[in-house]
Amino acid sequence: MIYRATAHMLEAALRLRAKAGGSDALRQRLALDAPGPADIWFHGASVGELTSARPIIEALARTHRILVTANSVTGRDMAAGWGMEARLAPLDLPGALARFLAQVAPRLQVTVESEFWPLRSQALADRGIAQAVIGARLSQRSASRWARLPALIGQVLGRLAALSAQDPDSEARLRSLGLPDGAVLPRLDLKLLTPAGIAPSEPSEARDRVLLAASTHEGEEAHVLDAWQQARRHVPDLRLILAIRHPQRGDEVAGLLRHRCIAFQRRSEGGEGGDVLLADTLGEMDRWYAAAGLCFVGGSLTDRGGHTPWEPAAHGCAILHGPHVGNFRDAYAVLDQAGGAKGTDAASLPDHVIRLAGDPAQARRMGRAARQVLDDRAGDPAALIARLRELAGPPR
Repeated sequence: MIYRATAHMLEAALRLRAKAGGSDALRQRLALDAPGPADIWFHGASVGELTSARPIIEALARTHRILVTANSVTGRDMAAGWGMEARLAPLDLPGALARFLAQVAPRLQVTVESEFWPLRSQALADRGIAQAVIGARLSQRSASRWARLPALIGQVLGRLAALSAQDPDSEARLRSLGLPDGAVLPRLDLKLLTPAGIAPSEPSEARDRVLLAASTHEGEEAHVLDAWQQARRHVPDLRLILAIRHPQRGDEVAGLLRHRCIAFQRRSEGGEGGDVLLADTLGEMDRWYAAAGLCFVGGSLTDRGGHTPWEPAAHGCAILHGPHVGNFRDAYAVLDQAGGAKGTDAASLPDHVIRLAGDPAQARRMGRAARQVLDDRAGDPAALIARLRELAGPPR
């Protein structure tokens, strides 16, 4: 009651501001500018959430009319760039919600990750609109806070027709707060659906003889070159693709190669082959992953937090990484444990490259293990998509 009364007062103040020349963004958030009708209202907070859910959104859009909302202008504009009808989400205020739902009249509302809005939940339920959450995440800290309001969160979760959690711990916390057993769908890690959708590159002798150093930073290229040069004594035809993180460093890294008297080709100048290819362009990483059987992921020998292992895993690369992987600690831990990746430091990097370059069968086993971890963690979205279509009913 207090929440609703406060919301009414806030909305009255915001409407006065909108009438006095408020921004277009405020008008959208108050649902004063009418969107068109849609079968499914799909909501994500901003760019990250919507990007992760894009495969689901596009699958649903093939059969149903979708309206995508975000809390940020950048998220809204990104979805519009995909060819979707996109708006800023209505605020969790009674009048804004009523106007928005009257205009859109969806049969299903889908939220990405972890937004739980009490008035939105009630307004949807009052109109008989099915509610779903996908890629749900709930930390222990957030769960503890919601546990102080058991009636409120219990009602919100109890109205859900479907929920797919991102991880087992989040699912367990949501169940403990009141999520009905019948609403639970198989878990999906939405951020992994896009790499999991990449067809893995086929192993080949050509790939076996290519080392890719992906997304390297200043201070890492010298260690990679040490490892490659030492490995060449054992595997004379081992090639190196040096894909630097920031192409503007191309001249600097080219200077390093010349200083070592290493012949190389430069991708920015049209190069494609040679013993060493300096890949100093943007937008071609998939090409380099597909060409290499062995991949060192940069940003990890120097303390840059590491870069994603899931793209090389998607192509079935054997993965090497340094000790600094804080941005993807859980991912690397799982891959290391499964035998799809191996941690190293600068001193031992040459030994690992020599061993894997000289034993292609072992490198291929690592690549298969990495891809299997990716597939297992991403999950299969088919059942989720089928359930959401069922809840949305036949297209209008």
